[in-house]
Amino acid sequence: MTRTGDITLTHQSGKQVRTLTEAFQETARLRPSAVALRTPGDKVAITWREYAEQVRKLAAGFAALGVGRGDTVGVLLTNRPEFHLVDTAALHLGATPFSIYITSSPEQISYLFGNAENKVVVTEQRFLKTIQSAQSEVEHVVVVDGDSGDGTLTLDDVIERGAEDFDFEATWQAVKPSDLATLIYTSGTTGPPKGVEITHANLMAEAESIVHLTKVGPDDRITSYLPHAHIADRMTAHYSNLLMGVQVTTVDDPRAIAQALPDTRPTVWLGVPRVWQKLKAGVEAKLAAEESPIKKKLAAWALDVGMKTAKLKLDGKSVPLPLQAQHQLADKLVLSKVRSALGFDQLRHGISSAAAIPEETLYFFWGLGIPVYEVWGMSENCGGATSNVAGANRVGTVGKPMYGIEVSLAEDNELLIRGAVVMRGYRKQPDKTAEAIDSDGWLHTGDIGSIDEDGYVRIVDRKKELIINEAGKNMSPTNIENAMKAASPLIGQVVAIGDNRPYITALVVLDPEAVQAKKDDFGLTELAPSAVVENEKVRAAVTAAIREGNKKLSRVEQIKRFTIVPQFWEPGGDEITPTMKLKRKPIAEKYAADIEALYSTPAGPAVIDLG
Repeated sequence: MTRTGDITLTHQSGKQVRTLTEAFQETARLRPSAVALRTPGDKVAITWREYAEQVRKLAAGFAALGVGRGDTVGVLLTNRPEFHLVDTAALHLGATPFSIYITSSPEQISYLFGNAENKVVVTEQRFLKTIQSAQSEVEHVVVVDGDSGDGTLTLDDVIERGAEDFDFEATWQAVKPSDLATLIYTSGTTGPPKGVEITHANLMAEAESIVHLTKVGPDDRITSYLPHAHIADRMTAHYSNLLMGVQVTTVDDPRAIAQALPDTRPTVWLGVPRVWQKLKAGVEAKLAAEESPIKKKLAAWALDVGMKTAKLKLDGKSVPLPLQAQHQLADKLVLSKVRSALGFDQLRHGISSAAAIPEETLYFFWGLGIPVYEVWGMSENCGGATSNVAGANRVGTVGKPMYGIEVSLAEDNELLIRGAVVMRGYRKQPDKTAEAIDSDGWLHTGDIGSIDEDGYVRIVDRKKELIINEAGKNMSPTNIENAMKAASPLIGQVVAIGDNRPYITALVVLDPEAVQAKKDDFGLTELAPSAVVENEKVRAAVTAAIREGNKKLSRVEQIKRFTIVPQFWEPGGDEITPTMKLKRKPIAEKYAADIEALYSTPAGPAVIDLG
């Protein structure tokens, strides 16, 4: 049954809480000495008592800057403890903090600030020039990592401005469930980003769904490394910290997450598919580099046994006794050691979200004894809407609807969701809100899906991104792309092309880390992408991977021609969003000549024809 109105969450203390601020204050009261926020190696470790005291001081300071209920506060920070302090302080004023992707240009920031109308922004020294180059009405720029001059403030400056008689208790207690807790600006793959308005009540409903799903609580640990501007980090790290007391380790460089995991030993952890794939590639690279033939053979045997066992269990089949015995030995000798080396030896609930993940990647981690559940959702519904979970996990699906959420299909099979998690609307865009949420409260997701007889949801692809070839065949580009990425870690991105075309072609982008790891094998002395794509061994390896990926597809879906793009695509660049989603329209425009060469006769010199 769909929940409506104010949602209460049962706090660990047993008290019913209705807002993020109530939950935070209750956790701080209950666990004052426990560490709430930390960085790897405990270089910074902040207890709940210290957290609450800093929030009190910062709230008074921001109030002195004119921040009050209903105001917005921009936050442009890497993943660091100060983000949580600032965001939570703003929430206690009834304000609406929102994050900006650190890759944003001055023009993008100008748009966001114009939409949000914030008078205050909190940032770091390295982003100061970008913010100062933006056109905005911002009155106060707060820098968290030192005095930058130029009329900026430090956090200490903000605290010093706080009035001694500021009534903190009355202020945070006045926060209502209907107040906006944040704005999530969509990645803008098809146009300017829309500001998703999310209330305290929305987040309470999502938190209740997560607790039902994972039983997450104050004894759990997670890392914050994904962009704060994305709902995935805000919900699984920041809001889980406030609402459920989860300990958060902040990792300021997402490329360092693999090194941070053994320090954190997370019990609950979310990775986007590309991160899971990189972790998988790391394990495989280490195996390939093993010099001892005996150890190498043992590891390969153990991984194979783990995969076979996992597939049987995930498919609901019994594991033969001989395989059970082999698995116990494999786990003791190899698999448990791999889990420990990755930092996942205490992980009880892994999550893959934000995009489709290749099934092979899921099977790999389950084979290691690492549970990874695929989840689906949107910023517009606070993150998760459907999820696999222990006891109800079907690989290839995104699971069943989470607690309190209804799922349905429109006539064209567009996935619809309804519940208290659905956003209030798009900021200053009532027309877009009306397009997204119909009169019956259904959120039109833009994803084409299916729901099987057991209630499991499958996502086919984005409604506007389906490929329809000249013969009228509908195909999912994501399905094609994932088949290729699963075939080799060398392939970082793939863009399947074929709408109104006679056959499927692709742009292939190499993964710079995989290139670096394999440079000796390929005989590379120059790692510039323009040089790498001309290397015959690289081209042969990519060609072999595309052929392998094609084996998993129907004939009409198979890639017939491709070209390797002589650039490495960076998150937040022209081609992919900060959360690694393809910007298909900008890609089509930027690489129009390359795409035409894929269909020309004869093929262009950069085109690899698979015949």
